[in-house]
Amino acid sequence: MPLTEQSVLLLAPNPAAAENGRKLSRKGSFSAHHKTSDGTLYWAECAGSGKTPYRVSADFTSPEAPVCRCSCPSRQFPCKHALGLLFEMLDGKPFETAEIPQDIAGKRARQAARTARKESAPSGPKKPNAAAQKKKLDKQLAGLDMAEKMVSELLVAGVGTLAGSSAQSYDKLAKDLGSSYLTGLQTAFSRIALAVRTVQKNPDQTQAAYSEALRALIALHSTIRKARVFLRQKLEEGSRSAEDTVLFEALGGVWKLEELQSIGAFRENAGLVQLSFDVTYDEAKKEFCERGWWLDISSGQIGQTLNLRPAKALKYVKGDDSRFGLLETPMLYTYPGEGNRRIRWDSASTRPIEPREQAALPALAQPDLAAAVKLTKGQIKNTLLPKYMAVMVPIGQVGTVGDAFVLEDPKGGRIVLRDRREDGADHASTARLAMLPEPIPVGSALFGLMFYDEADRTICLHPYSVVTPWRIIRLQY
Repeated sequence: MPLTEQSVLLLAPNPAAAENGRKLSRKGSFSAHHKTSDGTLYWAECAGSGKTPYRVSADFTSPEAPVCRCSCPSRQFPCKHALGLLFEMLDGKPFETAEIPQDIAGKRARQAARTARKESAPSGPKKPNAAAQKKKLDKQLAGLDMAEKMVSELLVAGVGTLAGSSAQSYDKLAKDLGSSYLTGLQTAFSRIALAVRTVQKNPDQTQAAYSEALRALIALHSTIRKARVFLRQKLEEGSRSAEDTVLFEALGGVWKLEELQSIGAFRENAGLVQLSFDVTYDEAKKEFCERGWWLDISSGQIGQTLNLRPAKALKYVKGDDSRFGLLETPMLYTYPGEGNRRIRWDSASTRPIEPREQAALPALAQPDLAAAVKLTKGQIKNTLLPKYMAVMVPIGQVGTVGDAFVLEDPKGGRIVLRDRREDGADHASTARLAMLPEPIPVGSALFGLMFYDEADRTICLHPYSVVTPWRIIRLQY
């Protein structure tokens, strides 16, 4: 990975750490600059708050995954001192060639030994403990019984009774479900508890809260019914491994890369372009979600990356950010499911996208609006999937019809462009289409979320980006 300002910012755990590192470099906090003759290791000293300067190094033995080390006590990785050293390199500061320090040579040797052990270890996930897995399945089934009783009572009584409910009762059930290894159901009941508090404290938001609670109830009812069959079958067959099914995650399962590899959910040598990036806060889960939407340039499939950062540990979990250019990864892992599936990679490099590659992107859109609407309707019907679909559609023209923004595809099909209310005011982007300095070029496409708007019972499109033959114009952030 070539060292650029963007690559340094991507390595930083958060923007503040990167800016603090830049400030250290600018004010001349570094001294004793050295590097090895092969250019794989750079190190220096950085003045800190104490008498003894910190020893900082950047190891490029694996160029795609540089290792930063520092003697400071910071729990952030890389720390501001390590990031400052990278800015020293970017600024072209002189580094004197020297022999590798003994302590770093020892760390390199230990790292090489760990890598060798990992490569020689048997591939695939570890064999699970059968007794522990049976106990877990039994607890999950008991938890499903608890959840089903509460869901049945609410469905019979109606969501209109939420105003007289106790949010604490749903909080308690959510906690119990977490103890039963049903974190997916736990989150759903946390959303219902949040809806109860909203109805009781903000009567003007009652309708929106009822709609959110109803969506959670419908998903819960479907998940419980399907999960019981799924878990009982696993219990009877003695199957303990993760399955290629969306239910695994709906129940709160967490995929490991080796598990995805074991079920064949990967492909080699993938090229991806980020179409959009956004950040949302989930009040029920108390965490931030940094989401990137990615276009696979070989298949045209649109996947998403999710970086989850709990509010309590925000400063210790590395943040994600917008990516530009073409990301190339030797191994792309894809989560089970349908529609816009989650994707991950272990290592990747980014390079500028070539003009011919950029020019080919709009052609990867759906053939027309009708095809995109069909895909979206298929997803909306599945109670376990999101009630929207990320799509890219060809643009014939974009304009206004009355008070509405409307997209017309080259075949004459039309759709209303509208912001999803669930996304909040900070994601509003439809009006920005009118602010574009130039007309949208012929042969462009529009990327966004297609969804069903309950207000007027129509399929609409929330625009996120305009993909032209020359560039991607982001409307979000």
